[in-house]
Amino acid sequence: MSKQRIVEIVDYNPEWPRFFSELSTIIIDKLGNLALAIEHIDSTSVPGLAAKPIIDLDVVIASNELLLKVVCLLQELGYEHEGDKGIFGREAFAREASNVPRNGTSRIWINHHLYVCPQNSIALVRHLAFRDYLRNNPDQVLVYGELKRQLAQRFRYDIDSYCDAKTLFVEGILQQALPDR
Repeated sequence: MSKQRIVEIVDYNPEWPRFFSELSTIIIDKLGNLALAIEHIDSTSVPGLAAKPIIDLDVVIASNELLLKVVCLLQELGYEHEGDKGIFGREAFAREASNVPRNGTSRIWINHHLYVCPQNSIALVRHLAFRDYLRNNPDQVLVYGELKRQLAQRFRYDIDSYCDAKTLFVEGILQQALPDR
């Protein structure tokens, strides 16, 4: 059963890259050289794309051998490790409260999803390929934005069905972006 929350799609917000940058700075400060990179992924990372107002971040690590250390450090910021949630090569983290990541201030952060991926994971490859394809194909940005708006109206209180209904479009883009996979 999906959580009862409203699926909201909003126009692209030019502040999203700044929000990503602020979040990633705190996370990279905590993780140091354990993080090879932090990638802004999914819809808020694509200029002009309508999206749910949720920043998605992929922390890239060298290998899963570092995961335990990363989990411990992220817990210090207030993130809870949730496992892979059914997606191999991508570890999910939930926020305990709206002031996570805790950085010594009482700041309330924009809603965001945090993932940790080994550098060679298929999940990371897919995230980056999808993002980069859309960034380079503005015609598809318009198509995808309109699809998301229609699906948000159709599945207003059913996030799982909303996500499932986008799958055909997403997989079609990935077939173009990753033709050899």
